[in-house]
Amino acid sequence: MNTDALTIVICFDHASITGGQAKVAFDSAVGLKQAGHRPIVFAAAGPISPQLVDAGIETVCLEQDDLVGNPSKVAAAIQGIWNVPAAKALDALLKTLPRDRTIVHVHGWAKALSPSIAGPIARSGLPAIYTIHEYFQFCPNGGFYDYQAKHICTLTPLSLACWMTNCDSRNYVRKVWRNLRLLAAKHIAHLPDIFSDYIAISGFQSEIVTPLVPKHVRMHRVSNPVAVPDLGPKPDPLAGEVIFVGRLSPEKGVLFFAEAARRIGMIPVFIGDGPQADELAARYPEAKLLGWKSPAEVRAAMRGARALVFPSIWYEGQPLTILEAKGLGVPVIVSDACAGREEVEDGVSGLWFRSADADDLARALTVLRDDTAVAAMSRAAYDAYWADPPTLETHVRRLTAVYRDMIARRTLANAAVGNLGIPAPLVG
Repeated sequence: MNTDALTIVICFDHASITGGQAKVAFDSAVGLKQAGHRPIVFAAAGPISPQLVDAGIETVCLEQDDLVGNPSKVAAAIQGIWNVPAAKALDALLKTLPRDRTIVHVHGWAKALSPSIAGPIARSGLPAIYTIHEYFQFCPNGGFYDYQAKHICTLTPLSLACWMTNCDSRNYVRKVWRNLRLLAAKHIAHLPDIFSDYIAISGFQSEIVTPLVPKHVRMHRVSNPVAVPDLGPKPDPLAGEVIFVGRLSPEKGVLFFAEAARRIGMIPVFIGDGPQADELAARYPEAKLLGWKSPAEVRAAMRGARALVFPSIWYEGQPLTILEAKGLGVPVIVSDACAGREEVEDGVSGLWFRSADADDLARALTVLRDDTAVAAMSRAAYDAYWADPPTLETHVRRLTAVYRDMIARRTLANAAVGNLGIPAPLVG
């Protein structure tokens, strides 16, 4: 038995791959298992991902509906604010685990688990850490984005102005419910306070949330793992089209790309689907809409592209598409208001443009007609990525260092409290 192994309880809403968050959480679990540790995935909604089964990852799944899939809106509303079965099951699990080598790592709670997980984690006395994939810990709709006005929201969360603003992607009733949920998370469950440590996945993101995290929190920067094969520099960096890859939705800025491309006579290519697909097709019939593709097809399309455009108009966290493009030697044109800009050196490995500004995006797209500039950016993107690639092994190594530091600090704190005659389990 590996006496140096850690037990890591990975809490996430789903036990299946539902998006980038789940992929990162489960890839981390697999990487930790391969490194000799004991990851345990705790999730509310099933089914269990084959990735977890094939890797032999212990999984506790309650087989609940998530909030969107629940056939009862009333039951979903109650579950979203306080999931009683999840709290009970997590409490039972944490009581069985070794106290001196166990970490609780929460990757997401807003789609099924709810703020109720705070109680079991706090009572366990185990060190706990939260990865900021999105912003539900701080913002009612999880994005610091006004989906109705279609711009970044700078209002103070839960302020009067926040309560009065309908920023939800659906309706104001859901916005009020989400405010109530965040109110319960902060002031009843005290969810933000139970974590001694937070992980930001980009420096840009860290700047956004640092003023909002509790003062006692220690912030860490750990990049998401990215699986990109090293295919070498692009043999023909000048070939291919200019493409967008991702969800076709307002916050992703797809209409700005289409408009900017039209202004310079370029045909934009979109790989993906989403709520703006019909509007995009109607307003810009010249655009190529290819729909969703398999991961292998997306990678091939990116490798063959002249450039990737990432026109997102909300903050993002750490766009994996940009990292994948860089690793494949593809220059990236990125909005200056999203976290993706951190991965692009303006004028070197790609270009920045003013967020939500079709004219400035058109200016950046025009640069792509310069073959010499494109070839130089392609090679710079490739070199920048492979100088320090965010591999799964690197991700796990950095995670493990954070975990061990947390355990060491908790051990010292418990020893100090014990010396004062206070039972150590009260330190939480």
